[in-house]
Amino acid sequence: MSLKIVVLAKQVPDTRNVGPDAMTPEGTINRAALPAVFNPEDLNALEQALRLKDQFPGSTISVVTMGLPKSAEVIRESLYRGADEGFVVTDRPLGGADTLATSYTLAQAIKKIGDYDIILGGRQAIDGDTAQVGPQIAEKLGLTQVTYAEEIISLDEAARKVVIKRHIDGGVETVEAPLPLVVTVNGSAAPCRPRNVKRIMKYKNATVKAERPADAPAPEKAYLDITQWGAADIDADPAQIGKAGSPTNVKAVVNIVFKAKESKTLTGSDEDIENLIVEMLNDKLIG
Repeated sequence: MSLKIVVLAKQVPDTRNVGPDAMTPEGTINRAALPAVFNPEDLNALEQALRLKDQFPGSTISVVTMGLPKSAEVIRESLYRGADEGFVVTDRPLGGADTLATSYTLAQAIKKIGDYDIILGGRQAIDGDTAQVGPQIAEKLGLTQVTYAEEIISLDEAARKVVIKRHIDGGVETVEAPLPLVVTVNGSAAPCRPRNVKRIMKYKNATVKAERPADAPAPEKAYLDITQWGAADIDADPAQIGKAGSPTNVKAVVNIVFKAKESKTLTGSDEDIENLIVEMLNDKLIG
């Protein structure tokens, strides 16, 4: 038995270093102003894919990302860990996409790949925190979806069913779903395995066309040529991609700094603690 697995990955700005220049005047992220990282929960999703590949010999993992040409770095990172191939969807008209336009573009790319049993992605990206793209892709592809996944417990390829543990508010839920399906994975799932040294040596020079000089030929070794697709390659409707296909508009971005108007130092004595509790009760902060 073998599976065709698709993993959705995104290169995101490192939100630990957000400054006043993190947004453009148009209300979109200024990606040039922030260092880029592999979206954390997409790494959790990649690990679930790698575990399925370990369990079902002959399975393949295709990683798809949308972004600037430099987002090919998440493809290389995936190859280092055990993925088999990668696709970078990059094109100027795709810029400024919200979740609706992004999910449409990724769904079109998945349709072009064509053959898949399970699509895995992180629950959400740290640059948006919407958790919308995965469910929207499932809707556009007409697939069952399981969100907030923490572990793929079992997969019966003959019966075309998978059992998944979900970590939700208030507890844990175990569900069964038919293949093919879309699964979004929580950050509480198993962390992704480290990079393999032999695979780093093999794929460290893998690039997309846009990363190479204009007159440079494709690499002699086919596995070093990461597939690059533009909007036309995936038959994307111009009205549904980028800013044109994004109903979401940011009107303003404001940096807010919280400052304390007053402060009070407590000694930790019983009297100070009792007075604080009485004050909070009077102010109806606790009840």
